[in-house]
Amino acid sequence: MKRLRRAGFLILTFGLLSSTSAVYAQPSGRPTRVIREGIDETRLVRLVGNTRPEATPQNDRGIVSDDLVLDHMLLQLKRSPEREAAMKQYIDDLHNSQSPNYHQWLTAEQFAEHYGVAQEDVATVTGWLTSHGFTVEGVQGSGLVIDFSGTAGQVRSAYHTEIHNLEVNGAQHIGNMSDPQIPWALEQVVAGVVSLHDFRPKPMLTPRAQFNTSTGNFALVPGDLATIYNFNPLFSGGISGKGQTIMVIEDTDLYSTADFTGFRKTFGLARPYPSGTLTQVHPTGSATCTAPGVNGDDVEAIIDVEWATAAAPNAAIVMAACADTKTTFGGLIALQNVLNGPSSGFPSVVSISYGESETRNGAAANLAYNNTYAQAVTEGVSIFVSSGDEGAASSDANRAQATHGITVSGFTSTPYNVSVGGTDFGWFPDLGAGAPARTGVPPIAAPLAPRCPTSRRFPGTTPARAECSHRSSMLTTATRPILKPSVTAPMALITIPPPPAAADPADAQPARRR
Repeated sequence: MKRLRRAGFLILTFGLLSSTSAVYAQPSGRPTRVIREGIDETRLVRLVGNTRPEATPQNDRGIVSDDLVLDHMLLQLKRSPEREAAMKQYIDDLHNSQSPNYHQWLTAEQFAEHYGVAQEDVATVTGWLTSHGFTVEGVQGSGLVIDFSGTAGQVRSAYHTEIHNLEVNGAQHIGNMSDPQIPWALEQVVAGVVSLHDFRPKPMLTPRAQFNTSTGNFALVPGDLATIYNFNPLFSGGISGKGQTIMVIEDTDLYSTADFTGFRKTFGLARPYPSGTLTQVHPTGSATCTAPGVNGDDVEAIIDVEWATAAAPNAAIVMAACADTKTTFGGLIALQNVLNGPSSGFPSVVSISYGESETRNGAAANLAYNNTYAQAVTEGVSIFVSSGDEGAASSDANRAQATHGITVSGFTSTPYNVSVGGTDFGWFPDLGAGAPARTGVPPIAAPLAPRCPTSRRFPGTTPARAECSHRSSMLTTATRPILKPSVTAPMALITIPPPPAAADPADAQPARRR
């Protein structure tokens, strides 16, 4: 089977197209104190599953200086089993039309009051941190995340693990060499530090420098997206995302917002859908959010906002970004600050196009995303996360062979998000006179020869966001159309390994949450 491969950029915002009014309820039950013993620093428990697999003797280049500053680490707390069960029941009720709590979304304050951690326990944990010399920068409103800063020496003293320099495939990193340990008295509340290393989650795009060439790289455009996913009847009926907000989570600013404007204008979205807008924000909150500036993830960011507006062209696109700290992904800081802020700032949909395998992400980080997404659900925010192209081989993403077993991205494997793939499009060639059409994408004609200027961001190349002057889609028919071809210019890169062969219609099924 040959496929039009996913470019790693697209989060389809199914569920965005209808509006749900916010009504706030009052659930029952509150967290109670669970730490009742004094802290004994000699009685320790290991927080299993929180060491990167790259932290090996082969990669070890020695311990870092004790003075190395580790700013804005996140300590992930955990609610009691009783409160966890109550939260899950409330989420079930939110989606049960027979329940009095149906669609009774919570404010951040209500979520903290009923599904957070008792303030006495938070105070005990923050007191323990400060006793080891750490600076507590803030506590998220949920009570589940503590932002703290310190040094590598303080980490070794408090968590009984060393931070070492690592060299992995020629790249320099730092990371803890063993699972952290904490006093036994804190174990009922503390899940672990979200990250004690500087390995970053990977953006899910697969860049190509050229398209519509003999190499087999072709392009898709917003019109093709609407055709393949049958958005056109909705658009014709006036359902195009108006009044809704898609928040795209990033760790970079955009190189130029003019690319977004040019995308909408070039592909015919600006005039028929005038309500579509783009705003960049750096969400403030209990965790420190620093403006990231422009970095290499800008390519992912611009593709994310462009294809969000392609799927919902009248929606307001908000790009929320915070800078990465020495150990923490800025996108997580941005999302947590938004969800713990005022309800007026809640988006309809959150789109995330980054990921890391559960194994590499670590137990505390996996819980951090699980808990953050769960909070979003209680607040009426839908989370859509890219599944990536590697299927069940997330630890081997972008490699020729999978050698690390079955792994999926911890960013997208929670029960509280939609894991979005569905952008592998297959087709059947013409089967001859009288043969029935068998799939949703037409045969591909000879490659087009677009006239594309070079990119402003990457001079001398024609990447996915290059603006093309012609108005023809690559989804034209060689003989008999299966879908009506679109008439806009190609933009998104799709790799088609020639020659074409039969595709499984199931590959084009979109994911839905509710």
